[in-house]
Amino acid sequence: MGYARKSSGGVARAKAPAQSPSAPNATAPAAKDAKKGSSTSIWNAELGGSRQKTQMSRVEVLLFTSELADLIEAGMTLGQALQALAGQGEEASGQRFVCQDLCDRIVRGENFSDACMHHPKTFEPLYGNMIRAAEASGAMVEVLRRLADHYERYDNMRSKIKSALSYPMIVLVFGVFAVVAALVWIIPKFQKVFDSMGATLPLPTRILIGMSNALIHYGWAMALGIVLFALWFRKWSKTEQGRLKIDGWKLKAPLISGIVAAGAYSSLAYTLKTLLTNGVNVLQALKIAEETCGNAVIGAALKTARQRVTDGTSISGPLASSGVFPRMMTDMLAVGEQAGDMASSLEHIGKRYQKDMDRNIASFTNALEPILIVLIAAAVGFVAISILMAVFQVSSSLG
Repeated sequence: MGYARKSSGGVARAKAPAQSPSAPNATAPAAKDAKKGSSTSIWNAELGGSRQKTQMSRVEVLLFTSELADLIEAGMTLGQALQALAGQGEEASGQRFVCQDLCDRIVRGENFSDACMHHPKTFEPLYGNMIRAAEASGAMVEVLRRLADHYERYDNMRSKIKSALSYPMIVLVFGVFAVVAALVWIIPKFQKVFDSMGATLPLPTRILIGMSNALIHYGWAMALGIVLFALWFRKWSKTEQGRLKIDGWKLKAPLISGIVAAGAYSSLAYTLKTLLTNGVNVLQALKIAEETCGNAVIGAALKTARQRVTDGTSISGPLASSGVFPRMMTDMLAVGEQAGDMASSLEHIGKRYQKDMDRNIASFTNALEPILIVLIAAAVGFVAISILMAVFQVSSSLG
């Protein structure tokens, strides 16, 4: 850990002139939070009652990692770089709080990787283990660059999925709003007209009026039921059984399964490649990938693979026997194991499934838009046809 010792010395030199009236306020909550072993609150009361953010978002971690690599490469010690980044952040920003806490922990003799572990909501396990590998190898700048690339790939993946879902969700929300508005405000006015005429209404119109009356009189009960179901579902989805069910459905559901699966395989391949390239052993890499993959079904398969690797089995064999991973992926992994170049195989796997994800997102967007338009048109059309049928029937009876 020679790098950590060097960095600690740099911190000691840089810290003395950098103390400010806000530094104790920013440092004390971090130490108190670390003693409790949690970082559950995103806000703390700071600086005369103002709100102090105590964690960074993924985008902020990406920028922090990239800037930290630039400063160290420019000749700064780790402590000086962290102190500089703490000074750049706004007074109540998460970057200032986290950077100051990291700096103080290194002054007290902790390694950078251990200091990162005290902020689990900012730095995922992958981050801390990669930094630990960098401390052992002395390649801190290179590892930070790779971490920045990892976060950038992840954010690009999320932005593509969000952009693909944005237009269909807008169409769906406006369509639902239009139908609800028709049931609550328009149908009751037609109902009064039809009741005053005393005519027998057709079945679709009676169904529509019944839906309108139910929504008007029992809408509060429906809304309460939806809220209670959402709360129960959220609680259940956090259980082990719930995560397995939901994540298994994501891997099999029409339209979205290709996006979810390809994104998970690509992210897994890049994560394993990054870890193995930086000297993390296979068992530890599988454990980190299990914790960061984001899918309970894939995580369970990785856990089983890790247990079998302990017995001397290769990675590709257990992954293939799990039935979760595609044959193409495990075959490419087996080729890499035989050639002794796992990193190259994982790089090819990541690129391949990233391209698959891009194609699946395009297909999903192209298929979802007409499906939503047809569904909304059917709902609005049912309302219109039900009213017109009643109008024609009332007109014919009057005639």
